[in-house]
Amino acid sequence: MTATDTATSRAARLLGRPFDINGLSLRNRIAMAPMTREFSPDGVPGADVAEYYARRAAGGVGLIVTEGTYVDHDSAGGSHRVPRFHGEAALAGWQRVAEAVHAAGGRIVPQLWHIGTDRDQGQGPVPGAPSVGPSGLGLDGNAKGHTMTGADIDDVIRAFADSAAAAERIGFDGVELHGAHGYLIDQFLWSRTNRRTDGYGGDVASRTRFAAEIVEAVRAAVSPSFPVIFRLSQWKAYAFDAKLAADPAELETLLAPLAAAGVDAFHASTRRYWLPEFEGDDLNLAGWVKKLTGKATLSVGSVGLDKEFVGPQGFAKESASTGIDLLLDRMERDEFDVIAVGRALLADPEWANKALTDRVGEATPYNAGMLRTLV
Repeated sequence: MTATDTATSRAARLLGRPFDINGLSLRNRIAMAPMTREFSPDGVPGADVAEYYARRAAGGVGLIVTEGTYVDHDSAGGSHRVPRFHGEAALAGWQRVAEAVHAAGGRIVPQLWHIGTDRDQGQGPVPGAPSVGPSGLGLDGNAKGHTMTGADIDDVIRAFADSAAAAERIGFDGVELHGAHGYLIDQFLWSRTNRRTDGYGGDVASRTRFAAEIVEAVRAAVSPSFPVIFRLSQWKAYAFDAKLAADPAELETLLAPLAAAGVDAFHASTRRYWLPEFEGDDLNLAGWVKKLTGKATLSVGSVGLDKEFVGPQGFAKESASTGIDLLLDRMERDEFDVIAVGRALLADPEWANKALTDRVGEATPYNAGMLRTLV
């Protein structure tokens, strides 16, 4: 057996293993990470969006997590070109996307999204709607937007549940709830943006209540076997050193209510998957989540590339392709279950098949110019 044969068999053996999330069978351990593209005029995904995702499924991806999609709340989003997951036209478009991905052999879940006070007043599909958050604060801790009332909270919870029910109805394979990167759910989780003194604020467990109630409502709105994935992160957009949890004990306190509410898998977002999350142990964030909850986990962060996509120096203009030996080492010890790939898959729809056959050296390198087209 040659060295190439050995490497090929290792990649195929580790990344090519099937995996199951609450009855959803994935053909391998490679997922497509959600990436905002803004190619859906008036929030409606068209044939080009369906073809974009289907190409990745045909290229070997086991699970596709769509770009973030706005739930049905006037303040949910800030762009007319980000897709929404409500309304007859948008849902018809998304149904065609799911059908195209299934025809190519893949599985797909929409990422349901509310951006909270990241939205600037006057932006988005409903310009007159107020920007809302748990305490009327932006990510910098300064005043921004409207502090959500109990009625506001109920409306948003209902919007997530309605979109999840729609996802099951039109043929998707599960849903992912966007609880990361400083958007609305994460704003409730983070102490800098959640200064509430009612039952939705205070200590770590109380700050988790909003997220847990969304999970509970989603779980009640869909079938018991319909997978619910929850995305979380420590870092926030422009707050790269932010921490929801300073140590594993705090992380467990945050995760336990979400797991109990019905999360089937956690998608732990980091900018570099190979970095340890806490001192004294090599586990990354997804590894800790799996250890603490026993739930399925997805990891993510600059897979196959030599630069993270965003950091203190701004957005990376280009990133060279790299090998995946470090990834295979972590997969071999089952630190996490599925690896999500972002820019490398944006650059090369065949990245998954190339990784499975030890041909990542042939993958097309990423550059920021690729964001201007949907290919």
